[in-house]
Amino acid sequence: MDLKYSADKIRYRTMLNEELRDAFVISNLFQPDEMPLTYSDIDRGVIGSAVPLSKDLSLPTHKELAADYFAERREIGVINIGGDGTIIVDGARYEMANRDSLYIAKGSREVIFSSKEKTTPAKFYFVSYPAHTAYQTTHVPQASAHRIELGTQAKANKRVIYQSIRPGIVETCQIVMGFTSLEEGNVWNTFPPHTHKRRSEYYMYFDLPEGERMLHLMGEEENVRSLILSNQEVALSPSWSMHSGCGTSAYTFIWSMGGENQEFDDMDHITPTNLK
Repeated sequence: MDLKYSADKIRYRTMLNEELRDAFVISNLFQPDEMPLTYSDIDRGVIGSAVPLSKDLSLPTHKELAADYFAERREIGVINIGGDGTIIVDGARYEMANRDSLYIAKGSREVIFSSKEKTTPAKFYFVSYPAHTAYQTTHVPQASAHRIELGTQAKANKRVIYQSIRPGIVETCQIVMGFTSLEEGNVWNTFPPHTHKRRSEYYMYFDLPEGERMLHLMGEEENVRSLILSNQEVALSPSWSMHSGCGTSAYTFIWSMGGENQEFDDMDHITPTNLK
């Protein structure tokens, strides 16, 4: 398990590009037959992936968690961005099609990831936060997610938001999770940007074609910095940082939040003319 220590809102202003990446970007996900994990000091989130190709993959624990098993004191949100797969949680089997979600409750001892076909393996992306209550492990097919259409072609931000792990669908301690897909010819997400000082957010960009890039904006409104991201990289946003982005083509991204509340409208909006 890698440890990722973020910078505070003073130090980030003078950091070089590579230093910003070291503090706020995860770039080692989706390795075949491996389960890379990163422990972030931002709300103690754990970000990981599982691509079971030639074998099933079991979620391990690590000394950094000081736990007998991974979910002893944690909840987990999973979204599959690959081929059909299966997740077994303490003997219960959940079939995971592309863009299905699974909420795994605190206290789940055994979590096993598998693919149905080696030629098109599942690609599981997951985020975990500390939890204080055990709720119900719940499978959410894409069709059951709360769907919202936003944006206009004129502003190049037509997109569909799928809220899958959220109040009203799944009861959780703090994690809220889903994904946003931009329509062809649209490139902007979450603009004008916002912060929510009561919780952090992680963006994992995917479906970005070969050779294309993301320009992810972060920082405070009077000192905006940028991260150049490739396909399947994660940008970590502490509570004080905005999060917004523009791609060189259309793309999709998984967002996940944890912190004080689960209210989607709890945002501190930033006026574009105040950006510097």
